[in-house]
Amino acid sequence: MKVKIVEWHGFSTWHWNLVSDNNGSSSEYIDELCGICRVAFDGTCPNCRYPGDECPIVLGAGCSHNFHLHCIIKWLEQNTSKGLCPMCRQVFTYKETNAVGSEEMVNLQNLIMGHKSLRDSGRDAGQMIESMSEDGDLQMTT
Repeated sequence: MKVKIVEWHGFSTWHWNLVSDNNGSSSEYIDELCGICRVAFDGTCPNCRYPGDECPIVLGAGCSHNFHLHCIIKWLEQNTSKGLCPMCRQVFTYKETNAVGSEEMVNLQNLIMGHKSLRDSGRDAGQMIESMSEDGDLQMTT
């Protein structure tokens, strides 16, 4: 018996390989949804047309929350974010990945550093206010 293939339709699927790094164990899977837009990482963020390398996943280093790159950049561009994770309100930092060289990753790093400098300058201003005497004069502190 011979079979003649008339038409062939190939397809494939993909997904991000997300595992946590807790204590060196990679058996525990982490969230599969962006913490901001609540879209699956295999899907597209609201700013993208297609999923994939154009919008990589940013893994939180200080916390275990993960976001689409465009979503976390949009969040950090808001002054009200104060450079904090939108889910747990810890200072947001990210784990370095292979996509570090991209322009958007540099933008993310600049946003994080900008918020850090604002927090640091806010601490300096707070120390200055605390050093005011009761009559309202500033006192020099060294």
